[in-house]
Amino acid sequence: MSLATAQQHAVDALRQRIVAGALRPGARVNQEDVAAELGLSVAPVREALRVLEQEGQVTYLPRRGYFVTELRMADLEEIYALRALLEARAARHALPVLDDEALERVRDAARACADAAESGDVAAELAANRRFHMGLLDAPGQPHALRVIRLLWDSTEAYRAMYYNSPEERRASLDAHDEILDAVGDRDADRLVRALDDHRDRALDVLRGLLVEVEPAA
Repeated sequence: MSLATAQQHAVDALRQRIVAGALRPGARVNQEDVAAELGLSVAPVREALRVLEQEGQVTYLPRRGYFVTELRMADLEEIYALRALLEARAARHALPVLDDEALERVRDAARACADAAESGDVAAELAANRRFHMGLLDAPGQPHALRVIRLLWDSTEAYRAMYYNSPEERRASLDAHDEILDAVGDRDADRLVRALDDHRDRALDVLRGLLVEVEPAA
């Protein structure tokens, strides 16, 4: 296995552990343990962690190592506010050029979300959910917006996994996808943006209930 292939294998494995909740926000990532579990040397694992650090999924603390990024509620609110601005712009740009082939890919992703929700496969639902949303926004002419949107998604993946572990939230997500698809089918940009906002706001409300923010002392 080449170093590049080993590194990508390590990136994929670490992402899977974060999504599955095996590595939760604040948890230390032991490079030697990960390397042994994957049958790799430490070098590709270290490079994989650097990739995830650039995405915001892990944080490096000098002399302590890598930890799954732990965000305050204020951080999440800022990230979701940025997503609202960028995704509204991207959706309005993409909707007029969303052709039948692209729309069918989005519908396939919605069906995959429903199948994963039914089976309780959180990792599969998260992957399908990402394909669904990026499929709606991925249109020519806005590469920089999409790059930043993906980075914002990456930085909160561990938290997204937390609310997808709730059966109630998995069902609510499917209902939200139906609303989004109805707006897309009607080519109604205002309705689409409202549906995306409602979907995002519910996720943030759930996270507020799951997280207890500890403010630093003044």
